[in-house]
Order: sequence, then structure tokens, then C-alpha cells
Amino acid sequence: MPLPLVIIASPALADANNGNWQTAWRWSRLLAGHYRSRIVKAWQPGDHPGAVALLALHARRSAASVAAWGAEHPGRGLAVVLTGTDLYRDIHDDASAQRSLALAQRLVVLQEQGPQALPAECRGKTRVIFQSSTTRQPLDKTDRHLRVVMVGHLREEKSPQTLFEAAHLLRARHDIRIDHIGDALDPALGAQARATMAACPNYRWLGGLSHEATRRHIQRAHGLVHCSRMEGGAHVLMEAVCSGTPVLASRIPGNVGMLGADYPGYFPWGDAVALATLLQQCRQDMGRAPGMISALKAKCALRAPLFAPAAERAGLLALLQDLT
Repeated sequence: MPLPLVIIASPALADANNGNWQTAWRWSRLLAGHYRSRIVKAWQPGDHPGAVALLALHARRSAASVAAWGAEHPGRGLAVVLTGTDLYRDIHDDASAQRSLALAQRLVVLQEQGPQALPAECRGKTRVIFQSSTTRQPLDKTDRHLRVVMVGHLREEKSPQTLFEAAHLLRARHDIRIDHIGDALDPALGAQARATMAACPNYRWLGGLSHEATRRHIQRAHGLVHCSRMEGGAHVLMEAVCSGTPVLASRIPGNVGMLGADYPGYFPWGDAVALATLLQQCRQDMGRAPGMISALKAKCALRAPLFAPAAERAGLLALLQDLT
């Protein structure tokens, strides 16, 4: 007997190299041995007959697939996975996203603060499934300077302007170096990145890199900077945590839900002065124990078990048992 078939609808496929694709690709592998899976950009009646469940990433962008499945298989087999733009924008003002919430038998959020953003009537059918990452050893790091990296395509939700402003504030600090990885999805932000690189010798925009090259940059860095305005559960945060690289992050629900309410490495969203101050403190404390970097590493180590592949697989299998 063939294994049951699960469809994973992702608005982004491999060519996008973003968080949605990484989630879909990883889930297909975590389910192997228990379910067959197919990753599609959209699902419509007649596609993949016999599928037992649809896992739809993004309430708004996968709304057509959700509606089609709901009409074809009313009341069974449908889970909608909510992104940051879903939780913190679209479900509050977009009718198609709201319809996805209503049709789903289960909703999935990717960090522990996610249920609080949902209408009260939806929370009972919501499951928290943390994403996972492979564990990697940190690579050797110099003590001659602090090197941090920000990873994320250049778009408004990622708030790259905060990093640009911090780089300008620190442009005289040759002992604090900032790398920035991501494609310029917004050409205006790409122009700002190039202007920042010209004005600030300690800032490098590296453009889009492969997933493997990006992970190695994270392993080499003393810290990861994450400036986002909204997040559903950023993949790059767990990759940093699972590489032993501490995080400096904007204090937004999506980041707090990943790193914990008592994490000491937050700065107010959009506050470049606060970010620059944290970076200077990290540089000052390099090699000290206790110090800022050692405190951040210790907190990240406590969160790392949440991001283990076995934990994510168990959550997925329990979800599909509920659905089928």
C-alpha cells in the first residue's frame, strides 16, 4: 500500500529561496517515511487525486488553494500555516485571508506568541509548531573585530533601513563590521544599500547568496542582526541559534515568540541608535565572561531544543493525525 499523499501549497518555490520555500522543502523531508508529499504553488480540484490533506502556507497568498480544497473536501484535511504578514496584517483587513482562517480545520503558527494575534474563536484550533534546523558548529572567529550579519531579502517588512542607519552611526568603528545578505526585492532599498556601502567602510551588502553560503556566514559571525517589523517565525533566527551564533533582534511578537520574553538581546523596532549601542556593547565585551555575547549565547542554548528536527517532525505528524 502506498503511503498517504499530502499536498504542501507554497506561494514560493525553489527559485525564490525564501522562508516559505525552506519550510515547504523541509516539511516534505520530515514527512518522508510517514507520508508522500508534493510541493505545489497552487492546488485546484483534480490535482493529485487521493491526497488526504493540504498544508497551505500563507492565508492570503494561498487563499485560492484553500478555498478550492474547502469546496472539494469540506470539513476535512485542511491546515493553514500563518506567516508574519498573515498574523500581523492580512487577517485583520483582507477578506481572502479571513476566509482561509474560517475554512481551515487547523491553523499553524510558527512561534509561541502567534496565537495571541488570532481572533479568540480561532485559537482553539491553532497549533504551535516551531521550525527546525540542523545543528552546526560555530566557525573560528577573530578577536580583532566584531563581525555581525543580517540575512533577509531587502523589502520593507525586514526593515533594512534600521541596519543602514546603524552602519552610518558606526562608520568610524573599524572594529565593528556588518555584512548584509539578501536580494533587493525593492530596488529603492538596493540603492540605499549601495549608498550605505559607499559611505560606510564597515558595511558590506553581499546580495543574495545560496542557503549553504548564507549558513556559513552565520557560523562565522559573532552575531546575527534581525531588524524586522513583522515576522511569523523567522527561519534565520533558528539557524543562528542552532549554529551557536547569538542574535540581536527587534522586539516584535514574532521574534519574542522565538527567543523568549526574557531574552536580553532585543532593541526597539526601528531604533538604530539602540542597535548601534548593543553592537558597541558586544564589541566591548568580546572575550569577557560574563559579558553580553556570553549572556546571549547562554539564552540561545536554552532555546535550541525547541528547534530540533525531531520536535518539528512530531508536531507535523500530530497535526496530520488531527486532520486525517
